[in-house]
Amino acid sequence: MFSLESEEARLLLNVALMATGQNRFRSATKILAALGRFRPEEASVAVANAILLISMLDFQRAVDYIDREALPRFPSSAMLKAFKGMALLRMDRVSEARAPLEEAASDAEDPAAAQLAKDLLK
Repeated sequence: MFSLESEEARLLLNVALMATGQNRFRSATKILAALGRFRPEEASVAVANAILLISMLDFQRAVDYIDREALPRFPSSAMLKAFKGMALLRMDRVSEARAPLEEAASDAEDPAAAQLAKDLLK
């Protein structure tokens, strides 16, 4: 049985994010799919999938993914809420974006997500 240690998973997650940043979406998708199978308990993989979909400019799919898959598994993830708000803003659905962004902005547990949400609310 193959196992993926935490340090290896973090390295692969970083590689997937770098691939996303370089518009190598197919590679990022494959890496994140593998990480999702071996580390389903990691909210960071769900966040990376949301980032990937937003980077692909597939905003509706990002919102659907966050609502249907990611937030049901990680309901307290402020970062997922911030990225949901971002995707909604990109679709000019400003009034819908406000709730997840305000919720993320008030999250003291994740200062990075809170700051992202506050920046998006401006």
